[in-house]
Amino acid sequence: MTRTAVILPVLSDTMQTGRIARWLKQPGDAVKAGEVLAEVESDKAIMDVEAYADGVLAGPLAPVDSDIPVKSTIAWIDDAGSAPAPHEPAQPGAHPSQTEAPSPESNPAPTPSVPQPEPHADSFPASAVLDAALAARSQGNAGPPQVSLTPWGGGSASRPWGRTTVGASPFARGLAAELDIDLALLRPDAQGRITAAQVLAAAIGPQLPHLQLGPVHRIERPSSLKAAMAENMQRTVHTPTFHVTTAVDLQALHAAAQQAHRSVSLLLARACALTLQKHPDFNACWTPGGLARRETIDIAIAVDTADGLMTPVLRNAVRALSELDEDWRALREKVARRRLAPADDTRATFYLSNLGMFAGVEQFDAIVPLGAAAILAVAAPARDGLTRLTLTCDHRVVAGADAARFLATLDELLRAPEGLMA
Repeated sequence: MTRTAVILPVLSDTMQTGRIARWLKQPGDAVKAGEVLAEVESDKAIMDVEAYADGVLAGPLAPVDSDIPVKSTIAWIDDAGSAPAPHEPAQPGAHPSQTEAPSPESNPAPTPSVPQPEPHADSFPASAVLDAALAARSQGNAGPPQVSLTPWGGGSASRPWGRTTVGASPFARGLAAELDIDLALLRPDAQGRITAAQVLAAAIGPQLPHLQLGPVHRIERPSSLKAAMAENMQRTVHTPTFHVTTAVDLQALHAAAQQAHRSVSLLLARACALTLQKHPDFNACWTPGGLARRETIDIAIAVDTADGLMTPVLRNAVRALSELDEDWRALREKVARRRLAPADDTRATFYLSNLGMFAGVEQFDAIVPLGAAAILAVAAPARDGLTRLTLTCDHRVVAGADAARFLATLDELLRAPEGLMA
């Protein structure tokens, strides 16, 4: 009997785990290549997992609402003409293509793998531990738990969220006790383990809360979207930024948007794109090798949802407004259905956050995401009738005078919105 593993795909560049939202097929159902088997919640959207081959879906199926490492086996597809056979538990990380299933006669029962103990401090070079800790901190592993990463399979129950003893090596537990680090606040790796390097990363990283000293509490698992947002923001902690604020009159812009039945955020995005054409440094980003200058201007617009913040991207935002409007409507529809594809919300070159619909928010600062040089925060009109625009900038790319000139150009465009309607 030929069997093909169904693998949890990597659905975004930041995805490490996925949650099965629901299975559309059950064991024993006939499936065809390309047919949707399940819906998976990634860190940014809900995506479909399709069958790789024709056949019959076989279990065990990955459980719904459990965090599963990417590239793990979540089900099997048997040949349509094969008789059902006992299904061994799918092993996370198994290769996508499996041929003849081993028979009990030809292969002995598999021996469960036993995690190897972590080396003792005396046999673990300090430089290696420190390097691993610094790497863990740079990846955001020193922060609070984002998602439960314990692999499923073998009928074992999911790891209780917030437990401090499951998955931590004796060495890691000893270090945590000595350094006063609460293991419940650390995020396990893709194998569900907490290592000494992660404990050291927490010790040399941002201070963690001492929840054990307070009232009884529980750790609530965040949504995949909120977990991704937290980790993305954690990665920006070393970006040197500054803020420049200006006050502009947006009455003409609001009137033009209402008359043309256009989104104010869309007009703001196009104004930013036209401004970026005149100030190309703001469309670049810093890398250790120098500035990365992009050939197109792609504007990400922050959108508030019940699950968290999404940032759909308008590609080549200097195009005609009618084209941008059509794309923006399609993106908003995808946001509403949690169906943004990875290409819809990645690789933005500039960011826009508009809170102008919240009366009383007269000014705020936004955080520059990785891969951009700046983000524009648009507040609601203040008591004087003017709207505060705050530009947060990466100081490695631009300086204060550059930001002032950028805002001056943007102000001119916003005061004469007819230029944005072409």
